Amino acid sequence: MLRISKVLNSSVVLVRDDNGEESILLGKGIGYGRKAGQEIDRQPSDRVFIPLSNPDAQPMLELFSSIPPVYLELTQEIVADAEETLGVKLSPHIYLMLTDHLHFAVERQQLGLNVTNRVLWEIKHFYRKEYEVGARALKRAGRLLNVVLPEEEAGNIAFHIVNARMDNGAGGDAMQAARLIGELTNIVTYRIHARLDTESIHFSRFISHLQFFADRFFSGKLMDSEDDFLFNQMQQGYPEAVDCAEKIRTFVLRKYGVFLPNEEAAYLALHIARLAKSARQLAGQGGDGSPG
Repeated sequence: MLRISKVLNSSVVLVRDDNGEESILLGKGIGYGRKAGQEIDRQPSDRVFIPLSNPDAQPMLELFSSIPPVYLELTQEIVADAEETLGVKLSPHIYLMLTDHLHFAVERQQLGLNVTNRVLWEIKHFYRKEYEVGARALKRAGRLLNVVLPEEEAGNIAFHIVNARMDNGAGGDAMQAARLIGELTNIVTYRIHARLDTESIHFSRFISHLQFFADRFFSGKLMDSEDDFLFNQMQQGYPEAVDCAEKIRTFVLRKYGVFLPNEEAAYLALHIARLAKSARQLAGQGGDGSPG
């Protein structure tokens, strides 16, 4: 039996076991009407138990404390659907990444910023079951969040599910991808001129984008659109972030012999701008360095 040490919201509580070890307990409505000190059972199948020793625990606490609990409830419904449909257990990492993605997707939709998924066709055809879960997720989002998300988001959700499958092997050369991610992170860290909080949700979001980028890069499926609208928009509104993305483009060309299309550079700039804003706020500098 566990004892509640803190109620974060209606779907998230911190618990402590008999040995004093703390963990996060996720479950729809588990925090409703609860108070610290009360006992709670971890057994029901719809509850997710994540020890604070898990690397995702602190970013989860930050995220779940800063967004409405309905986003986590949506993620839990999607994960339950995916696990039943695929017959596999997904990594707890998905509760961090997918919940954050859904929140970010709704923010973009409200701002009228459409981020096109250029690998939607491949996802629909190569990950059919995962895509079907993503399509049902859009209907769930409409019901719970009263928002109409574009079809691309079904593909994005499917991609998160694919990455969270615990029964599949790592795709491509994981060491090669990790090396590229480290190199690009170093460039961004140097150009921002501010300390990055590697435990923050903003940094986790940025690394997630680089992981997807590395997958596209080494599989030869870089996004390349003839429409430079987003790139031009980023140039006008966030020139420092675009300059950083250009430094990445130069580095990648020199080391790997690959020229990054404007579309990839634009998305890199979008995430760099958000990360830069977070770093400035952490340093107490303020400023508006992010598109939202």
